[in-house]
Amino acid sequence: MTDNVQAILEQGLAQLAATHDPQELENVKAHYVGKQGTINALLKQLATLPPEEKKTFGATVNQAKQAFEAALNARREALAAEKLAAQLAAEALDITLPGRSNPQGGLHPVTLVQQRIETLFASLGFEVADGPEIETDFHNFEALNIPKDHPARAMQDTFYVEGSTPEAPLVLRTHTSPIQVRYMLDNAPPIKIVAPGRVYRVDSDATHSPMFHQMEGLWVDENVSFADLKSVLIDFLRKFFEQDDLQVRFRPSFFPFTEPSAEIDVLGKRGWLEVGGCGMVHPNVLKNVGIDSEKHTGFAFGIGLDRFAMLYYGVNDLRLFFENDLGFLEQFR
Repeated sequence: MTDNVQAILEQGLAQLAATHDPQELENVKAHYVGKQGTINALLKQLATLPPEEKKTFGATVNQAKQAFEAALNARREALAAEKLAAQLAAEALDITLPGRSNPQGGLHPVTLVQQRIETLFASLGFEVADGPEIETDFHNFEALNIPKDHPARAMQDTFYVEGSTPEAPLVLRTHTSPIQVRYMLDNAPPIKIVAPGRVYRVDSDATHSPMFHQMEGLWVDENVSFADLKSVLIDFLRKFFEQDDLQVRFRPSFFPFTEPSAEIDVLGKRGWLEVGGCGMVHPNVLKNVGIDSEKHTGFAFGIGLDRFAMLYYGVNDLRLFFENDLGFLEQFR
């Protein structure tokens, strides 16, 4: 009878080894060690054996059952490992490829330059003012001493808003000077502000864009002079370009909202370069915003933030800032 137990065990072990399906494996288990299984059925024969054979035969059957169950568990683990290996092979990863990271954005170079300029003027006591990009004719032109028939409108009479009327036209602001007008209407001197923002004009080439960024400044108080204007701008330009001996000159010019007016030039490697305009606030502008020009004077200036970004970062084409080329923009992150 012991030989019969061994034969049944060997047959069961062979069937386990030949099984490659988990469900089939459970069927083999039921056939041998289930309630009606072949090995369990051997234990029922103990009742028919003489007392002297029961102990030996019972031990043999139990050893066979333990051996089968150990082989069953090992086969289960082997099938699970085979399944995992097949899955990994089907979903193989090429670990030589670079990982996929979540890219982090950064501030636009023009924004970085704007923040730098705002910080420099804050150190000189200037506050940052803001205003709407869609402006009235009064704030954008009339209050700034540019009446409807003034020739200065020729280069700024550009983007008018559809639906506005000839009597009350609305225009995309052509400069950030309307911010100064609004601030002077709402605040009494002393006034000391910078006004950054987007402005719009019909102009497009390597150094001009129909939408560009401007920073204007205004200081109105008693006894403000052209000497104060020169002192503030020279100090700012030398700090911005990090050059203590930077040469700055002021050339006579014309702007309808300042008198006298001047262009601002700095001396670079290729000679003099224009970087902005400035002048003493015209008495008519002060009158239009309700400030007594006999008691108060002021100066104003305007610079192009895009031009300053080009100079600061050494970019030779303004359009690169607005083409959304990540290869270009990531240099400034």
